[in-house]
Amino acid sequence: MTKLTTCCVQPAACCSLDISAEAQDRLVGMFKALGNPIRFEILKYLVTHPGCITGDLVDYLPIAQATVSQHLKVLREAGWITGSTEGPARCYCMNTEAIVWFRETVGRIL
Repeated sequence: MTKLTTCCVQPAACCSLDISAEAQDRLVGMFKALGNPIRFEILKYLVTHPGCITGDLVDYLPIAQATVSQHLKVLREAGWITGSTEGPARCYCMNTEAIVWFRETVGRIL
Protein backbone atom coordinates (compact mmCIF):
# COMPACT_ATOMS: atom_id res chain seq x y z
CA MET A 1 0.00 0.00 0.00
CA THR A 2 1.36 3.45 -0.95
CA LYS A 3 1.61 6.14 1.68
CA LEU A 4 -0.31 9.31 0.70
CA THR A 5 1.43 12.62 1.19
CA THR A 6 -0.22 15.98 1.51
CA CYS A 7 0.67 18.93 -0.64
CA CYS A 8 0.37 21.38 2.23
CA VAL A 9 2.66 21.75 5.19
CA GLN A 10 0.68 22.43 8.34
CA PRO A 11 1.90 25.50 10.26
CA ALA A 12 2.77 25.22 13.91
CA ALA A 13 -0.21 25.75 16.19
CA CYS A 14 1.38 28.90 17.57
CA CYS A 15 1.38 30.69 14.22
CA SER A 16 -1.28 33.20 13.16
CA LEU A 17 -1.66 36.25 10.98
CA ASP A 18 -1.96 39.12 13.40
CA ILE A 19 -3.95 41.69 11.44
CA SER A 20 -6.43 44.28 12.64
CA ALA A 21 -9.97 44.40 11.26
CA GLU A 22 -9.14 47.69 9.52
CA ALA A 23 -6.01 46.28 7.88
CA GLN A 24 -7.91 43.16 6.85
CA ASP A 25 -10.62 45.27 5.19
CA ARG A 26 -7.93 47.25 3.37
CA LEU A 27 -6.18 44.09 2.18
CA VAL A 28 -9.42 42.49 0.99
CA GLY A 29 -10.36 45.70 -0.86
CA MET A 30 -7.01 45.74 -2.64
CA PHE A 31 -7.39 42.10 -3.66
CA LYS A 32 -10.94 42.74 -4.92
CA ALA A 33 -9.77 45.65 -7.05
CA LEU A 34 -7.16 43.39 -8.66
CA GLY A 35 -9.81 40.76 -9.42
CA ASN A 36 -11.02 42.57 -12.53
CA PRO A 37 -8.96 41.97 -15.71
CA ILE A 38 -9.39 45.56 -16.96
CA ARG A 39 -8.22 47.02 -13.65
CA PHE A 40 -5.25 44.66 -13.64
CA GLU A 41 -4.44 45.80 -17.19
CA ILE A 42 -4.62 49.44 -16.04
CA LEU A 43 -2.07 48.69 -13.28
CA LYS A 44 0.22 46.95 -15.76
CA TYR A 45 0.02 50.00 -18.02
CA LEU A 46 0.75 52.42 -15.16
CA VAL A 47 3.87 50.45 -14.17
CA THR A 48 5.39 51.19 -17.57
CA HIS A 49 3.70 54.57 -18.16
CA PRO A 50 3.82 56.47 -14.85
CA GLY A 51 2.08 59.80 -14.90
CA CYS A 52 -0.29 58.96 -17.72
CA ILE A 53 -3.59 60.73 -18.13
CA THR A 54 -7.05 59.23 -18.51
CA GLY A 55 -6.98 59.81 -22.27
CA ASP A 56 -3.88 57.61 -22.59
CA LEU A 57 -5.76 54.76 -20.94
CA VAL A 58 -8.84 55.34 -23.10
CA ASP A 59 -6.65 55.07 -26.19
CA TYR A 60 -4.97 51.91 -24.85
CA LEU A 61 -8.01 50.01 -23.60
CA PRO A 62 -10.93 48.71 -25.71
CA ILE A 63 -13.56 50.35 -23.49
CA ALA A 64 -15.36 53.69 -23.23
CA GLN A 65 -13.96 56.68 -21.35
CA ALA A 66 -16.69 56.50 -18.70
CA THR A 67 -15.83 52.85 -18.01
CA VAL A 68 -12.12 53.66 -17.74
CA SER A 69 -12.98 56.41 -15.25
CA GLN A 70 -15.05 54.01 -13.17
CA HIS A 71 -12.19 51.48 -13.05
CA LEU A 72 -9.76 54.24 -12.08
CA LYS A 73 -12.09 55.24 -9.25
CA VAL A 74 -12.11 51.67 -7.90
CA LEU A 75 -8.30 51.47 -8.07
CA ARG A 76 -7.97 54.85 -6.35
CA GLU A 77 -10.39 53.90 -3.57
CA ALA A 78 -8.57 50.59 -3.05
CA GLY A 79 -5.29 52.48 -2.73
CA TRP A 80 -3.49 51.10 -5.79
CA ILE A 81 -3.17 54.43 -7.59
CA THR A 82 -3.11 58.14 -6.92
CA GLY A 83 -4.16 60.94 -9.20
CA SER A 84 -3.54 64.61 -9.50
CA THR A 85 -5.21 67.23 -11.64
CA GLU A 86 -3.01 69.07 -14.11
CA GLY A 87 -5.09 71.60 -15.99
CA PRO A 88 -8.01 69.81 -17.63
CA ALA A 89 -6.35 66.39 -17.33
CA ARG A 90 -6.07 63.92 -14.46
CA CYS A 91 -2.63 62.31 -14.15
CA TYR A 92 -2.31 58.83 -12.56
CA CYS A 93 0.53 56.83 -11.04
CA MET A 94 1.02 53.84 -8.76
CA ASN A 95 0.68 54.50 -5.01
CA THR A 96 4.10 53.34 -3.84
CA GLU A 97 3.27 53.57 -0.14
CA ALA A 98 0.19 51.36 -0.51
CA ILE A 99 2.07 48.83 -2.63
CA VAL A 100 4.81 48.53 0.01
CA TRP A 101 2.13 47.99 2.68
CA PHE A 102 0.41 45.36 0.50
CA ARG A 103 3.66 43.46 -0.09
CA GLU A 104 4.60 43.49 3.59
CA THR A 105 1.14 42.36 4.69
CA VAL A 106 0.90 39.56 2.14
CA GLY A 107 4.47 38.53 3.00
CA ARG A 108 3.41 37.91 6.60
CA ILE A 109 0.89 35.31 5.42
CA LEU A 110 3.59 32.89 4.31
